[in-house]
Amino acid sequence: MDVLKWVLAVAVVVAGVVAFYYFADQLFIYRVLMVVAATAVGLAIASQTDLGRSVLGLAHESTRETRKVVWPGRQETVQTSLAVTMMVLIVGVFLWVTDLLLSVGLRLLTGIGS
Repeated sequence: MDVLKWVLAVAVVVAGVVAFYYFADQLFIYRVLMVVAATAVGLAIASQTDLGRSVLGLAHESTRETRKVVWPGRQETVQTSLAVTMMVLIVGVFLWVTDLLLSVGLRLLTGIGS
C-alpha cells in the first residue's frame, strides 16, 4: 500500500508542475500557489507511509534537540565573528604575498613577462 501512496504523491506533485505550465496564461501567483498546494497534498499523502512517518519523527526529534542548544550571547557572537574575520584577512594577505613572491620568482627564472 505504501508504494501506491508514493506513486500517488509523486503524481500529484508532477500534476501540479504540469498545470503550472499548462495554465501559462493565468497570473503567475495563481500558478505558483497551485504548485505549492499540489506539493502540500503530495507531502500529506507521503507522510502517511512508513517512511514518511519516520521522517516526520526525525523532524520532531530534531526540533526538540534544537531547543536544548545553548546559543551564544551577543558578546560571544561578536568576538567570534571578529576573530574569524581577522583570520580570514590574515590568511588572505598571506596567500596574496605568497602568490606575489611565487609569481616574481617564476618571472625571474623563466624571463617571461619582464
